[in-house]
Order: sequence, then structure tokens, then C-alpha cells
Amino acid sequence: MGDMILHWSPRSPFVRKVMVAAHELGLADRMTLRRTVVQMTRPNPDLLPDNPLSKIPTLVLGDGSVLMDSGLICEYLDSLAGGGIIIPAAGPARWSELGRHALATGFLDLLILWRNERNKLVEKQTAEWLSSFATKASAVLTRFEGGAGPIAPGPLPLSGIALGCCLSYLDFRFVDLDWRASHPRLAQWHDAFRQRPSAIATEVRSDG
Repeated sequence: MGDMILHWSPRSPFVRKVMVAAHELGLADRMTLRRTVVQMTRPNPDLLPDNPLSKIPTLVLGDGSVLMDSGLICEYLDSLAGGGIIIPAAGPARWSELGRHALATGFLDLLILWRNERNKLVEKQTAEWLSSFATKASAVLTRFEGGAGPIAPGPLPLSGIALGCCLSYLDFRFVDLDWRASHPRLAQWHDAFRQRPSAIATEVRSDG
């Protein structure tokens, strides 16, 4: 068993971001996965002592201290692996990387809210919200399309990990969008992401 406990669910894209990072950094075997179900409308009483927000991922360290938020957990894992591996340690490269990660993570936040709205009964959906989500998603995809290129050798940067999880979530939950047709460079980038061992090991399956 690992010396850290990760509150985990196989379909959470935020959890997957942490797991991809752990595999990229060679730390996956350091974590014991604890299946934890969370819902926006039903706080999990078993999770509340570790995370009062009842959100996953939540990482419990060996000394009992707790780290919340996928980005923070990934930064901690990076430090365990030596630092500066998936997040540059300092300087302009660090801020550039964290900026790209913030956009990808914000995109994932948007997709979660969008899916929640789409899952409501039609008569309870808010048309303005759906339109806003669609417009913002299109703008984000266009931004990432412009910067898409070959994946560099070595561990994948945190922003790439987050983006890969976003695009996989689109494929999993937003099949009707067909985002690949209008973003070919990004689709090619995601195809390469999906072939990485870290992505294969954490792939979300419909029966998961």
C-alpha cells in the first residue's frame, strides 16, 4: 500500500489529472486509492472530515495532513519527485505554464457546470447559460488549437495533463459536440496524449 491516501473516483476528470501526473512522475504506487463518491447536492459524510467541501481529489498524507485541489496536489507530487519536472521551478517559464494550466482547469470547471445544466429537465434549463457555456468552450478550444503542436520528450507539463483530461472529458460527456472536426491540430495533439502510458493507465471507461 502507498503512504498517501487519495480520495478517488474513476470518472472524475480532476482526479484523473492527479493520477496522470502521478504516473508521469513515477509516483502512482505511492498512493492508496480510496473510492469516494461525491455529488453536488449530497455531501459525503465520510469525506467531510478530510475535506469540508466534500470534493475530490483529496490527498491525505502520511502524517495525516490533507491537500485539496487537483493543481495543489499535482504541485506537491512534483516536489516529491524532485521539483521542476511538470511545473518549472521559477521564472517566466513557471508563470507561463501556470497560466496555461489555469486556462485548462477553468475549462474543466466550465465543462462540469455545462454538463450539470444539460442534464436538467429541458424545462428547467437556462438557455442563456447553455449559450454562454458553448461560446466560452469554443473560444477556449480555439486558443488551444492555436498553440497545439508535437508533445515534447519527457514528462508532460501540468498544463498538458490538464488539457488532455479536458479533451478526454469532452469525448466522454459531450460526444455531440464533435470538437475534433473543427480543431484538427488539437485533435492530433490529443491522439498523442491518449497514447501515453499515463493516459492509458487512467483512461475513463463507460463501465468504470
